[in-house]
Amino acid sequence: MDKILIVDDEQDFVELLKFRLGHLNCEFLVANDGVQALSQARLCKPSLILLDILLPDLDGLSVCEILKRQPATRRIPIIFMSALSSEVTRRTVAMQADDFFTKPLDLPRLQQRIFDLLKRDPFLKWTAP
Repeated sequence: MDKILIVDDEQDFVELLKFRLGHLNCEFLVANDGVQALSQARLCKPSLILLDILLPDLDGLSVCEILKRQPATRRIPIIFMSALSSEVTRRTVAMQADDFFTKPLDLPRLQQRIFDLLKRDPFLKWTAP
């Protein structure tokens, strides 16, 4: 079963996201700050990470940069989710991550993107929703 790590400090948003993506037949892991995100990613090796940019302790951009530098985590797809929506932010994020979604999220588009990213790796097993 695929594991999706959701990294966001807003617990209500995390619970809503888990509920709305629940049909994807994945295990959801949660981290509430950047330090927890790094620990969870290294320990659990998720299939994909949904990562907020504005986090306590360590921001999402730094988390992404660290994960992409480490051999054990560099191939994990990362999708940023943020209320920051400027074109500069999107371009900066696109250089490091696989995608960027502005909050509030377009859930059907996010679900399709998750499916596409997990499907691209032949070593991951995925059941289409």
